[in-house]
Amino acid sequence: MDGRLDLAHERASLRSLVQGDRILVAPGAYDVLSAILIQQAGFPCVYLGGNAATASTLGLPDLGLITMTEMRECVRRTAARVDLPIIVDADVGYGSLMLIQRTIREFEAAGASAIQIEDQVGPKKCGHELQREVVEVDEMIARLRAALDARRKQETLIVARTDARTTHGLKEAIRRGTAYAGAGADVVFVESPESEDEFREVARAIRAPLLANMVEGGRGPYLPWPRLQELGFKIAIYPHSAVGSAARAVQTALSDIREHGWVERAQERMLTLHQYHDVLRFQEYLATERAYRGVGTAAIPDHPSSRDEGE
Repeated sequence: MDGRLDLAHERASLRSLVQGDRILVAPGAYDVLSAILIQQAGFPCVYLGGNAATASTLGLPDLGLITMTEMRECVRRTAARVDLPIIVDADVGYGSLMLIQRTIREFEAAGASAIQIEDQVGPKKCGHELQREVVEVDEMIARLRAALDARRKQETLIVARTDARTTHGLKEAIRRGTAYAGAGADVVFVESPESEDEFREVARAIRAPLLANMVEGGRGPYLPWPRLQELGFKIAIYPHSAVGSAARAVQTALSDIREHGWVERAQERMLTLHQYHDVLRFQEYLATERAYRGVGTAAIPDHPSSRDEGE
């Protein structure tokens, strides 16, 4: 054994994946551990949303409060530990057109495979809330031109999101999505259509690869990804699934400790300590450390397998 651990291999080309026949399902990660779990579950890519990142990094709501450098660090840490293509939410670009260009270059260098820019007025709001305001189409096209010109690799995709549906109606959202595709956006994201028929109309009208956002309890219908594939969408993101599930599980466990003195209700749904170590490759790292010290791997004590404890 040479003692080396490969932390990440070359990421698949997201551009090539989008051009394939199957829809890409991208659950949202809220930290590196959740990104690792997404990879181990067999998904083809991971989504880093500003909402979950703001909550997990800062403990703040999705109101444009996270900075470009804080989000870049989320991308860098995730890219260091997973091999999946990363779609990252850049909100409105964090400022001027020149700052949008810096954002693209910083995120790309950190490991992003696709970068999402939206047409909200800054500071932005969560895409499933009311009272979102959008900039004029010409302003968003200027953002897209700046972003497209800034990328150093043609493999990097620029995702154009419009939030016009909620305040201006579906027709205007489709008009904007069509304009953004015409300006060179690689993927178009119409936020929060309000029925399956509206998703169908978006897919029929916009001639570009399309992204659908599935948010549990959001403004739009919650459609299974096979149905979205049938409608013609190329990417389906699930930004709230992991962070919402984790937050509820932690609430339940803490309530048990407070009320019963131990984790009662949640224990059967928890990873055991050994399963948790397996997720993080604890034994491999321990073996590597021992190899550097010239200690044989046979000296590493065995632990019960995750199969024994999980079944």
